[in-house]
Amino acid sequence: MEVSEQELRAMVREAIARHTVKPHAPGRAAAPPVDSRPHASHGLLPLARGADDGDGSCLIEPAVRCNHCGYCLSYGH
Repeated sequence: MEVSEQELRAMVREAIARHTVKPHAPGRAAAPPVDSRPHASHGLLPLARGADDGDGSCLIEPAVRCNHCGYCLSYGH
């Protein structure tokens, strides 16, 4: 399929117009709302780290010392 330069320019203008549409422009769909809540994988659990309890062992792997990686405080992400 061959596209002339004029047709290509028209397609580019149309694509740009779809992405830069104002929310209340007549005949255009409103842009989806932006979710400002943080993702659950970025949260930390209220838990004492392995070294915080005095013995210094890791909560995930008790045979090793806690190196404060934070894995035990997260959902593992």
